[in-house]
Amino acid sequence: MISTPRIYTPPYDVGQPTTFTAVPAGAGRTTRTGKVVWGSGYLMESSYTIGAGGKLVGTPVFRRIGNGWGGRFLIQSQYKASARSKPTRTMLYQQDQYGKFGRWTDVGQGIRNTGYVIGMSTMKSFALIAATPTYDTFLANNRAGGLYTVKIPATTPLKPIITPVRTSSWQIFEQLIAAPCGRTGSILLGIDRDTHTAYLYAVGHAAGTKTVIKSLGKVPLTFTDWNYFRVAPSYDPLNGA
Repeated sequence: MISTPRIYTPPYDVGQPTTFTAVPAGAGRTTRTGKVVWGSGYLMESSYTIGAGGKLVGTPVFRRIGNGWGGRFLIQSQYKASARSKPTRTMLYQQDQYGKFGRWTDVGQGIRNTGYVIGMSTMKSFALIAATPTYDTFLANNRAGGLYTVKIPATTPLKPIITPVRTSSWQIFEQLIAAPCGRTGSILLGIDRDTHTAYLYAVGHAAGTKTVIKSLGKVPLTFTDWNYFRVAPSYDPLNGA
């Protein structure tokens, strides 16, 4: 595992990173690109390059997209039919500081809001586990300890479908991060910022309370950074639901 800690140290006042996409940059280097929120709410596309050993090469680059993006987290969902195809659907999701959940759609000439919903203010973290032509699905935990799938059709208006997966013990995690595992499952990392620890789980295809979840144990690292994000290849099929 290649780790590049403290990429956005001061003066880079950034937060809420999405998953970053990694693309080879030649000479053993890799360029990673994703979105972050700068300062009080500027949405930025950012990229940085690392060498073969994971060391940062140069400094991060930023491109401003818009403002008004202060919130608790930011998630990007991008659907590609194959490794050679271009993305056919790109959406951003964010929960604001009051718990209101919103979605924005890339319409080719900018990002347009395509709905808000209330009623999910107790949710602590969302992890994308499926992106299809017609819907996105997240695993989300709440303050009461529940773990849920949140399925969101790509159509408007925004109408999440929330299904219980587990009813207790998941409240300790402030951040959930998911990656594909096999053809229909996910690897889920739960980060507890109070104790600076994290636990890994293998999650089967989402099926409500019948979803198979296997604990893989505590990760032997200390999680003290301000935030964590996943780095993925340019073709990243998510089929966990």
